[in-house]
Amino acid sequence: MPSSNPTEILLKHDRWATRQILQHCAALTPEQLDQKFEIGPGSLRAAALHLVSAQRTWCDTLAGRPVRPHLDKDVKTRTPAEIMALHDEVAPEFIALVAAHPPDQTVTRERGGKTHTFTRGTVLAHVLVHGAHHRAQCINMFRRLGVTPLPPSSVIEWAFMEDK
Repeated sequence: MPSSNPTEILLKHDRWATRQILQHCAALTPEQLDQKFEIGPGSLRAAALHLVSAQRTWCDTLAGRPVRPHLDKDVKTRTPAEIMALHDEVAPEFIALVAAHPPDQTVTRERGGKTHTFTRGTVLAHVLVHGAHHRAQCINMFRRLGVTPLPPSSVIEWAFMEDK
């Protein structure tokens, strides 16, 4: 029987839904991946890398370690397979870091020369909403490219597919 714990469901869904986006990116040409859109980070490659990079940054924050350089600021053009490998590394780490501590515990992060304090629950909510936001942008880009079928993305689609 699938989990009834909303946090567990949302974490598993987030990992699965991002993987759906990355798998669809792998089927595109470099020109399609880098097609410029006036939405989000500007292209599917940039959006995919941003999704993974942001989650990695929040892993660093939750782990209490210095934040590594943002992957999406890297000038290197990463392939969908490289982005998938990064996702396969960071997604389970994020899930483990969420599970390791209570959501009311605080963490700190420096940004723009200022130190900010957040609850772990706030970080969890931010990462999940941020991921959904950028995945929706990616689906819009896929649609504009004429990609069919579009990647599944909803929690219900995940539940249907995981229940098989």
